Amino acid sequence: MIVTPQTHHFAEPLPLASGASVAGYDLTYETYGTLNADRSNAVLVCHALNASHHVAGRYAGQPKSEGWWDNMIGPGKPVDTDRFFVIGVNNLGSCFGSTGPMHPNPATGEPYGADFPVVTVEDWVAAQARLLDALGIQTLAAVMGGSLGGMQALSWTLQYPDRVRHAVVIASAPNLNAENIAFNEVARRAIVTDPDFHGGHFYRHGVVPKRGLRIARMIGHITYLSDDVMNAKFGRHLRDALATGAYRYSTQDVEFEIESYLRYQGDKFSDYFDANTYLLITRALDYFDPARAHGGNLTAALAKASARFLLVSFTTDWRFSPRRSREVVKALLDNRRDVAYAEIDAPHGHDAFLLDDPRYIGVVREYFRQVGA
Repeated sequence: MIVTPQTHHFAEPLPLASGASVAGYDLTYETYGTLNADRSNAVLVCHALNASHHVAGRYAGQPKSEGWWDNMIGPGKPVDTDRFFVIGVNNLGSCFGSTGPMHPNPATGEPYGADFPVVTVEDWVAAQARLLDALGIQTLAAVMGGSLGGMQALSWTLQYPDRVRHAVVIASAPNLNAENIAFNEVARRAIVTDPDFHGGHFYRHGVVPKRGLRIARMIGHITYLSDDVMNAKFGRHLRDALATGAYRYSTQDVEFEIESYLRYQGDKFSDYFDANTYLLITRALDYFDPARAHGGNLTAALAKASARFLLVSFTTDWRFSPRRSREVVKALLDNRRDVAYAEIDAPHGHDAFLLDDPRYIGVVREYFRQVGA
C-alpha cells in the first residue's frame, strides 16, 4: 500500500487548555482506504510519543518505510482498509510535519523553540476534530490508539461523545502514576541540562542536544520492555570482543550487549527527534487526568462517554499495567457502558501493543469486524 502525506493549514487560532493559542498552524496527516458515501466508515488512529501520522503503508521508492502500525492497518488486516477509511494525524507540537517548536513563530519569524505553548491531550483532540471537520467527517466509526494514543482515544469519547461510535484503547491508562511522571522528569532533565540545549533555543546555535536526547530515549526504552524480554534477549551477555569472559573493568567502554543496544537506540533517536517536542509530549502525558475535574472520581468523569469500548492490556506491561486498564473498565461498567476487555498474557512489556501477538491481533480483528457490521 503506497501512501502520501498531506497537510492542512488552519488560519483560525486554536485555543489551548493553558489559555494560550496557536495561530496559523498546519496538521500533517495520511489516509488509507476510501471514505464511503455516507461518511460513516472513518477510523482515527492517534499516535504515541515518538510516532507520527505515518501509521501504515509505505512511501513510493522507499521499501523500508512501513508505517509504525502497519501490522494492524491495511487491506485484509485487523483494521481493514478495504472496509474502513483510516486517518493518521501528526499531533500539534510534534516534529514530523505538523506545526511545532522547530517551525517559525509568526510573531518573531524565528523557530518557536521553548516558546511553543504547552499542549495537552485535550488540545490534540480538539485539533483532530478540526481536521475531521475539514474532511467533512462528522462521526467516527472508531477512534483508536495505544499508550498515549489510547489516552487521546479516551479523551475523544469525553470531549466529543456524539462524534464517536467506538473507542479502542490499548496499553493505556486514565492518568500517569507518580513513577511514570518520575521517569518522564528524569528524561526531561537529561535534555534541559545538556549544554547544547540553550534553554530550548538550540536551533539558532546550529546544534542539537543529542546527549540529553540519547539518555532520555535510553530511559524510556528500558520502561517499554519487560524484565523477561530483556533477560531473554540480552541477559548478561558480553559483546563479541569480550566473549572469553574477560572484562575491561572500564567505566566508559560498552561491555554488555544491553549497553550496546540502549546506546544504539539512543543514537538513532537523537538523529530524528526534536528535544522540545520530547518535553512537550511528556508533559502532555503527565497532565492527562480526566478524573481531576471530578475530585478524582473516574466513574463520574467517564459518565459523558456514550461510545462502545474495547480495552486491551498486556500482563508484563509495567508502565501501563493491566490494573490501570481495569480501572477504566470498572468506571465504564459503573456507567452501564458497553465494554469489551482483553488482558493478553504476553512477554513483551509495553511494546507489545506494536507487535504481532496472535491473540491480540485476533481480538482487534474481531472487534473491528463488529464495528464494520
